[in-house]
Amino acid sequence: MALNDLQYIPGVGPKRAELLETECNIHSLEELLGYYPYRYVDKSKVYRISDISAMNPGSGNGATLPFILLQGQFTIFTEEGIGMKGPQHHLKALFADGTGVIECIWFNGIKYIQGSVQKGREYLIFGQPKEFNGTYSISHPEIEIVKPEDDPEAKAGLYGMYNTTEKMKRFGLNSKTIQKIILNYLQKNVAPFAETLPAYIVEQQNLMPYNQAIRQIHFPANADNLRRAQYRLKFEELFYLQLYLVRSFKIRHQINGGFHFSRIGDYFNNFYNLIPFELTNAQKRVLREIRADVGSGKQMNRLLQGDVGSGKTMVATLTMLMALDNGFQACLMAPTEILATQHFDDLRPQLEHVGITVALLTGSTTKKRRQLIHEQLENGQLNILIGTHALIEPDVKFQNLGMVIIDEQHRFGVEQRSKLWTKNIRPPHVLVMTATPIPRTLAMTVYGDLDVSIIDELPPGRKPIATIHRWDTQRLGLTRAIRGELAKGHQAYIVYPLVEENEKLKYKAVEQGFLDTQRQFGPEYRVAMVHGRMRAKDKDAAMGRFVRNEAQVLVATTVIEVGVNVPNASVMVIENAERFGLSQLHQLRGRVGRGAEQSYCILVTSDKLSSDTRQRIDVMCRTTDGFEIAEADLRLRGPGDLEGTQQSGLAFDLRIASLAKDGQILETARRWAKEIIERDPMLEAQQNGILRRRMQTLFAGKVDWSMIS
Repeated sequence: MALNDLQYIPGVGPKRAELLETECNIHSLEELLGYYPYRYVDKSKVYRISDISAMNPGSGNGATLPFILLQGQFTIFTEEGIGMKGPQHHLKALFADGTGVIECIWFNGIKYIQGSVQKGREYLIFGQPKEFNGTYSISHPEIEIVKPEDDPEAKAGLYGMYNTTEKMKRFGLNSKTIQKIILNYLQKNVAPFAETLPAYIVEQQNLMPYNQAIRQIHFPANADNLRRAQYRLKFEELFYLQLYLVRSFKIRHQINGGFHFSRIGDYFNNFYNLIPFELTNAQKRVLREIRADVGSGKQMNRLLQGDVGSGKTMVATLTMLMALDNGFQACLMAPTEILATQHFDDLRPQLEHVGITVALLTGSTTKKRRQLIHEQLENGQLNILIGTHALIEPDVKFQNLGMVIIDEQHRFGVEQRSKLWTKNIRPPHVLVMTATPIPRTLAMTVYGDLDVSIIDELPPGRKPIATIHRWDTQRLGLTRAIRGELAKGHQAYIVYPLVEENEKLKYKAVEQGFLDTQRQFGPEYRVAMVHGRMRAKDKDAAMGRFVRNEAQVLVATTVIEVGVNVPNASVMVIENAERFGLSQLHQLRGRVGRGAEQSYCILVTSDKLSSDTRQRIDVMCRTTDGFEIAEADLRLRGPGDLEGTQQSGLAFDLRIASLAKDGQILETARRWAKEIIERDPMLEAQQNGILRRRMQTLFAGKVDWSMIS
């Protein structure tokens, strides 16, 4: 069936085919069969309303119970808040089954419910009861008329539910319609679907055959069949993703020979001996991994993960010195001028002390200074260049670039990073760093074609940052607490999510916050402001005043999220914290806690929070472990577009597997992929023909960034 022949499937037609394309990105029969149910209703088990309270005894207000199926009748309908907007306007109904009564509530689709649901008729409703003051209610339950006993659907067990949009529902393309379209097709086409994995994997992994899995995932005969079908399809999805990444990794290593750093010399040793503290075991382990890479003759492409303050910059510095000891130059690229300048100011005195020349190149570098840097780079007088995007300009030419360090790599597009590969006749070694901890399952998928090092240990003596949640109504106490820290000679950040007032969202703007903060703390304490719409020189000047303690409070947007190091700052206040994701909150929190004193992060929110937001705030207050936070963020929000222009990215959308929940399946799939590619990198063996053909289908037209670090 051709891609544009979706409309000829019985029950679809031209209009529904168009809706499936625009609303669900379904263009073909294969994609329709791959549109899996997101949930299953167990029609073999109907609960009684009287059973509900026993499911979670003593739970108290706000308790949420499992999704359940109830059978009974609607008795009373009440429409409240007529003419009002938002949740004030809603429809309530009482649903009774002879053992008790439960309340049903609708905020949307009120007219449809009033026109289609009848009092006194027998219905099945499906939903998630919630408790408040001893009363249970279900919001927007799914409703279905009870079928006669001889109806085949009345005997159904597990019943798949499909995601649909409001637009699809308006044209009659709801969950039940999609189910009927797929059922009709499968009933009429009994010929088995072709297998999509080699027989040796299916047999050794004891997988359900593809033909059976694709039928059982839509219409499972029982819970065990559903579990096996889900496992099979999740495994296949993750396996092909890993096969792509592992193969890309293998090919890149074969194609790209690396500069061989055979020795550790005076630059490294002299600098190492001057470090006034003991490196952590994690830092030493990562340095050994890097040393093995650069001494192997293969080009290094390594991702270095480490929480804020874990010592990534020290590892990066020692890595650059490995290049210098072998006659090469090195560069460090940072995403902002503030961060690049900070790296330069921190590293230059230490490096020059051991005879290393260092320069800074940013958009603000004068023409005269820039010309001198270019000359010294080309004649080899300059050992290390630190800078921003200015490093990738065509006129920046190195004599012999051997090591590239990229800080906060997610801030750079992959095309920008790739330009550093052209700075030598062979690609230099590359170490990319991030202070955003990435869950292992996500790292294996998004960065599956890189080697990954993790610094999972903080330097000794660091006090954990105390994280506190405060409501917007508790502002007086908050102001007193900040004043208390300022009185000790410390400094404070106050971060806002928006630059200017947005009437629709009603969130405080940083500019208004700046004026409010000046009134609260001036003239005794000076207040500076930084946001992304300021001119670079004004932004740097304000930041400089805060760094030098000429301003005690910095009101800012998230431009201060990355890299600003002010050990004297002990308070981070995040306004409208509900507007930030977990990883971003963690990054902001990392701006404090850099000195020996106790530091605080205060999350200020409105008093109306969703369940997910409450979980985010609770996680932040409970732990400072970046990897635990990253795992929680993945569970709550999914992987999202972690990269913007992703490094290798998710090569295709995951339709059934979850990086948050299916870590074990992912690891098994990756093991298989590595074993196969080790034996047959180009998938030329006869038994792997099915893999080669499937890869061509799945990854057709994908831009292959896997050859680029």
